[in-house]
This record gives sequence, C-alpha cells and structure tokens, in this order.
Amino acid sequence: MANTERSYMGYIVSIANMKGGVGKTTIAVNLATCLARDRQKRVLIVDLDTQINATLSMMPPLYFAKLKQERRTLKTLVHQTIRTDTEERLAIEKIIYRDICQIKGLDILAGDVELYDDFVLSALIAGKSQSHQQDFERTWNNVENNLIRVLLKPIIKQYDLILLDFPPGDSLITRSALLASHFYLIPAKAEPLSVVGIGLLESRIEQLKKVNRGAIESLGIVYTSRGQVTDMERKVKYRLEQEFGAEKIFSTEIPLNVDVARAVDEFQPVVLNSPDSSGAKAFVKLAPEFLRKLVKIVKSKRENKR
Repeated sequence: MANTERSYMGYIVSIANMKGGVGKTTIAVNLATCLARDRQKRVLIVDLDTQINATLSMMPPLYFAKLKQERRTLKTLVHQTIRTDTEERLAIEKIIYRDICQIKGLDILAGDVELYDDFVLSALIAGKSQSHQQDFERTWNNVENNLIRVLLKPIIKQYDLILLDFPPGDSLITRSALLASHFYLIPAKAEPLSVVGIGLLESRIEQLKKVNRGAIESLGIVYTSRGQVTDMERKVKYRLEQEFGAEKIFSTEIPLNVDVARAVDEFQPVVLNSPDSSGAKAFVKLAPEFLRKLVKIVKSKRENKR
C-alpha cells in the first residue's frame, strides 16, 4: 500500500469548518503525527489560526516564544508575500520547524497571534490600488488567489501532504488557503451549530467555484464527540448523510475525552502523550482511512482524464 499511496501524494488539505470547537486542531495535529509516524509520510502542519492552537499542541510556549523572536512564524511569510519591499527576508525553509515532537518527517509552520487581519490587508491593498474600486477588487482577488499558494510554492514538492489548520470564521487568509488546497476535510460534531458551520463553508467554496477561482474537493466529514449518543445526534448524522452521501462520512469517529484535553495541556498530540487512550487509537485508525479516501478520489480523477 505504501508505494501506491506515495504515487498519489503531494497535496494540500484544508482542515476546515466555519464553526469553532469542533476538533479542527485536534484532528490536524494528530492525523499529521500518525501519517508521519505510522505511514512514513513527509507532512507539514500549517497553523493559520491566530489562537496558535496547533502550534501550542506541538510545542511549549517557550519554544514558540523563541520562534517568534527569531521571526520563524507564518506572520513573517505573510508579511513578505504581501509587502515585496521587505528588506530582511527569510526563506520558508528557514522558518519551518523540522521533526517536531521528535517525529521524523513531521514539520510545522508555526502560527502567530499577530497575523494580518482583513482590515490591515484592506489598507495595504487600497494603497496599491490607488483607491480605484476596480483596481481594489482586482488587487484584492489577486492577493486572495495567490497569498497561501505563493507562500507554500517553494516547499510543496518536499512534502507528501500539507495540512492547513483553519481558524473558525471567514477571512482573506482562510479563503486564500481554500484556493490553494486540493482537498478539504470537515471536522464536525453531530449538533446543529456544527452543521451551520459546514453550510457556511460549503457556501463559500461554491461561491469560489462559480467564478472559477477554486477546484478544491471534499474528502468528507469526520465526527468528533464526547461519546454521548442522543436523538439529536442521530438526526444530525442522518441529515448530513442524506446531504453529502454515506461515502463522505468517515467511519472513524474521534472521541474528545480527558486524555485529548490533557495532551493539549502538555503540548503534545494525544497519540504521543497517551497512546493507549481511546482518542489516540481512533487517530491511528483515521490515518489509513484518510489515505484510502484521498487515493480513491485522485485515482478516479486520473482515470476520467484518460
């Protein structure tokens, strides 16, 4: 299976849901760890969230403080990409933290609490477009289309998979990440607000596709839960299965239990911190299922082109 998997690698995957608290970061860091440790993949985690949860799930705050002092965070790359007049530039290869948690092939591009927000980006783009509405829209779309793609281009061939950990909500950076991605994976709780987040995400992706600004495809939905099955959960799952199809629902569900929370407090993925826990075992099962779905979709696309 390993050789077959490798022939289908080299993809950017967004871990996204417009709703917060559904397990995006937990899935991103633990899935990445299992792919690198158990499946020998070269994996890069990119932390797009200003809360830097993915970063602090992989390293203590003091490590992050050192990276920030050295300008080795996503903020530096965004700044350099947006403002080409930056004099002291750092290559992405020097910013990436290699073999995080001592796992060979597992790297991270640390987030930053001071990433540009849309207001600051608007001011920069307005300055470039000389206040003309059409120029502003053209420049804005150009930044949105290319920011994350250009940022990752120098290193994309170095990795089998690049997993983007999304913040909740919608911003220029998240839209740019969707436009740069080949696939997206949706973490979800079987509850109404989580479904709303999925709807907002799907709506945004559909808008981008309608104007030929995106070709991202869904890998499916991964449920996270506290292990308490209710009638509401059953109804939500049934609704999502009817809407997306049974094949888009991962069979592996991730229990968010005390071991998962404890691992975050100790700045490690649960698969390393508590490998015998139910959460860790679920992620070990999720990794091969994730790869099977990805390989199946890519293989189908290649066959359709023949």
